[in-house]
Amino acid sequence: MAEITLTRFDEVRDAYRQKGLKQALYDAAGVIMADTLLTLWGDDHRRRRRLENRLFRRETFEHYERDLLPLAVDKQLDPAAAEGKGDVVPLARRIVVNLTAAAAGVDYSEGTAEETDRLFSYAVKFSEGATAVHSTRDPEELRAEVAEALEGWDKEFFAPSLDRRTELFERFSAGEIEEDDLPKDVLTVLVRNQDSLDLPRDVVRREVAFYMLAGMHSTGAATTHAVHGAFGWFDDYPEDRARMIEDPVFLQHCVHESMRLHPASPVARREAVEPVTLRSGTEMAVGDTVVFDLWSANRDTEVFGDDADSFNPLRSIREDVPRWGHTFGGGRHACIGMELDGGVPADENTGAPILLGTVALILRGLLVRGAQRDPDNPPQQDPNIARVWWGTYPVVF
Repeated sequence: MAEITLTRFDEVRDAYRQKGLKQALYDAAGVIMADTLLTLWGDDHRRRRRLENRLFRRETFEHYERDLLPLAVDKQLDPAAAEGKGDVVPLARRIVVNLTAAAAGVDYSEGTAEETDRLFSYAVKFSEGATAVHSTRDPEELRAEVAEALEGWDKEFFAPSLDRRTELFERFSAGEIEEDDLPKDVLTVLVRNQDSLDLPRDVVRREVAFYMLAGMHSTGAATTHAVHGAFGWFDDYPEDRARMIEDPVFLQHCVHESMRLHPASPVARREAVEPVTLRSGTEMAVGDTVVFDLWSANRDTEVFGDDADSFNPLRSIREDVPRWGHTFGGGRHACIGMELDGGVPADENTGAPILLGTVALILRGLLVRGAQRDPDNPPQQDPNIARVWWGTYPVVF
């Protein structure tokens, strides 16, 4: 079977739209990713995404950004600022882990910091499993650790959450409670649509775990890259620090530029399930694979200019190209949480205001508190992953 690599922006965009190409990147992550929304194809994917999409609407984002995220940011950043130092990697992850768990449908029984720490540890291990394709660790050892963590998380968090939603849905079906009494999360959607989806318990478990880890994993990484990009920009344009705090459009452009340069995964992979003709005219037979080199496509000089490799939040981009490039994927598997992470620009037609998105709000929270690089403790790359990925990013306030 042949393997083809695409590096140009427009070639990747066209290939994302090909209906005959299915997801093929996460075979090594089956212990945590098998049969989740990200890996499904065809009718199964369409049915599940249609149901889960209902959770990702503008009013949801507004509630998240107005009511939930500011409290989470203050809870983590205020103590760090009071201490005068912190590490962006765990800070960003801890800010979002409770929120992504709630969106996924994971309940808390204790509500303590220790319980959050346990949930955080599970989510970190799940993230390792999801990025197994990029890991430098022994695959079997990693798989065993993720499987063990999944069982522990199930016993402590998932099983009680599933039982509660099952009971609530039974009461709703019996007319004992109203629609508004049901939680608005992924697990509830799966429970109330079980008759049509017919999902085994282990698939439901992985789907909920996937949503929890995906939000924490991608948001934490994107935040750290955005911080790094902003600090580098301030080295040359120190006056723009105040602008980034005060100008929401400039702040959002900073985040989108960082996302373009550092996609959540540097590659995507698809397998042909029927004959496919790519934009270049290349013919793919059934079983052939195509690798989308997102790192290169997002730095295509024909689209992003001669300085495409550099961080420039003032970059001019043609109207049909998202400022974040292909970072959120495309086609049927475009990231369902794209607007939650990256925000939504203001709409001149409807008058809807800008929604900054999770990453921009965390970045602004750090800048408002005076965060800057720790001169005595430089950031370090994560040695367990073969890509540009910060393991630590110390800051001082």
